[in-house]
Amino acid sequence: MEAVNRKLIRPSLNEIKEQIAPPRRAAPPQKKPVPPDQTNAENFYYVKQMQSKTAMVFVLRDGETLHGTIEWYDKCCLKVNRTEGPNLLLYKPSIKYMYKEG
Repeated sequence: MEAVNRKLIRPSLNEIKEQIAPPRRAAPPQKKPVPPDQTNAENFYYVKQMQSKTAMVFVLRDGETLHGTIEWYDKCCLKVNRTEGPNLLLYKPSIKYMYKEG
């Protein structure tokens, strides 16, 4: 038997790194997603107060305060049931703020 001269072929370290992790491209920075136009928080609040018939205080832009419960609402107004006085239809832009009575 003849002795066979074998040569060990060893790849360079750079070649191994390239095989393991391909070169990364510079990705553009990720932009924050645009927040949704509507969160439905206002609608959720109205429905919750309507279902529990919560006594509310409505302070109008002119300073007048009204007491009552919300019967229904839509995009631009609230229907308020009052014990003292007639029921009212309040336009949302005329309401400065509102809070739970008591």
